Amino acid sequence: MQKFYIASSFTNINKVREVSSILKNNGFIQTYDWTQNERAATLENLKDIGSKELSAVSEADFLIVLLPAGKGSHIEFGIALGQGKKIYLFSENDDIDNFQITSTFYHLDSVEKIMGTIEDLVKRVSQEKE
Repeated sequence: MQKFYIASSFTNINKVREVSSILKNNGFIQTYDWTQNERAATLENLKDIGSKELSAVSEADFLIVLLPAGKGSHIEFGIALGQGKKIYLFSENDDIDNFQITSTFYHLDSVEKIMGTIEDLVKRVSQEKE
């Protein structure tokens, strides 16, 4: 079974849960569900969550990044990139290719850019299972 981790911001929590649910129903395994956490209130909380997220990214076969995403998601992106993992970078608009705000790392060969709907993302990722 393919294992996945989804990186995003708290503003996308419902979309993260939606994608996670669909993928799990399709036989994928989620390495860690950070959406179950409350916002960290202490530095010790941050350390604990960071440790769990690092392990989850390392354990995953691929990473999904739902944009917009915050600094933590981009660190997770970097970890996955450094480990040679497949990364699906998703946006509902074309910000990924907007030269004024894009990142150099978004355009590397191991990053697959998906622009469109959640259904487009899930359909593409599910092809990995076949």
